[in-house]
Amino acid sequence: MAQISSSKKSGRPELMKFFNRFRRRTEANFSQGNSLVLLKKGEDFFRELFAAIEQAEHSVYLEFYIVRADETGKHLAELLKSAVQRGVEVCLLYDYIGCFDTPASFFRSLVNNGVHCTPFNPPPFRNGISWFDKRDHRKIAVIDSRIGFTGGMNIGDEYAGVSTSRYWRDVGVRIEGSAVHELSRLFCESWQAETSSIPLSSYDIGLADDSGRDEAAIVSGGPHHNRSRIRAAFRMGIAGATESIKIQTPYFVPGPRFIRALLRAVKRGVKVQLILPAKIDVFLVGLVNRSSYATLIKGGIEVFERGGTILHGKVMLIDGRWSVIGSANLDQRSFHRNYEVNVLVSSTTFGGQVDDMFEEDRALSNRISLDEHERRGLMLRLLERLVAPISWFL
Repeated sequence: MAQISSSKKSGRPELMKFFNRFRRRTEANFSQGNSLVLLKKGEDFFRELFAAIEQAEHSVYLEFYIVRADETGKHLAELLKSAVQRGVEVCLLYDYIGCFDTPASFFRSLVNNGVHCTPFNPPPFRNGISWFDKRDHRKIAVIDSRIGFTGGMNIGDEYAGVSTSRYWRDVGVRIEGSAVHELSRLFCESWQAETSSIPLSSYDIGLADDSGRDEAAIVSGGPHHNRSRIRAAFRMGIAGATESIKIQTPYFVPGPRFIRALLRAVKRGVKVQLILPAKIDVFLVGLVNRSSYATLIKGGIEVFERGGTILHGKVMLIDGRWSVIGSANLDQRSFHRNYEVNVLVSSTTFGGQVDDMFEEDRALSNRISLDEHERRGLMLRLLERLVAPISWFL
């Protein structure tokens, strides 16, 4: 992998200072010469992913929290079977809990057609019942060790935009360049942990196309780490902000230290905007999300609720340049108990696209005023207090 090792390579000493500090504290893997494409909608993500699988020549590695047996899942299954028939090595790692509702026959059909499938953490759960709470929440696709995808998308109609009644607003990224090798390494690490084997094509990783202009870092996290690299990456970004911080996330339960970091940024003169969902798939999380509104708004943070659909994208944009997109929510589960992956991109061009997307979502959002929030009613206030003690487990 082409590592960024000196400010000479980038020509931006202040950028290198930030990156070097970031690397030390998050153990992220940095590379330059990448080409990244922002996939702002599920339709965009699956169009690009399915096209890449159709053109795969050597290998297709997929790691997803949820794989549904709906229209989108069945389409993927047919593409994977066709790839096997062309001689492509296909490996699918899915989370056992995330796919609990997916019929076993769906995965059996894939296996019978030559697709290597394995669940993450199937029963009996290792290390006792506590391991039941550890989930593989990553969304990774690596095609021919050359093209990578990540973001917040699971495999399902609600993410692909097939079901208009259950459409979820999510975000993904297509990557070419050295950063893809790190996604491949993470997949192979997880695959080996579950199967005690390594995919054959992982031994034959060629040189990446490093002709792109984007500098990127892959940040991974999991319960096997002594401290949360995912949380450290978010907090490093916030600490380094000088102009603006824009965040959208479905689950906002980051803990008091994280919130204090945002409030300190406001005191430094940084404009902080937060977009959360007006509708949410987990009612209890919605209560906890709103329990911090008063503190945020009083501290000068602009809080918005995105309407029209369920917001599921996980995005942070710092100073219009540093974009963080991936699978991790701003909650304790993503920080400490899930396996997650985010990509950090240093690019004003890519950051401009993220900013445009953020503004599009903000236009569909309602800004929450302190007065409006404090009129929410006694019952909601009571429920928020009751749920607060269990927020770490949500």
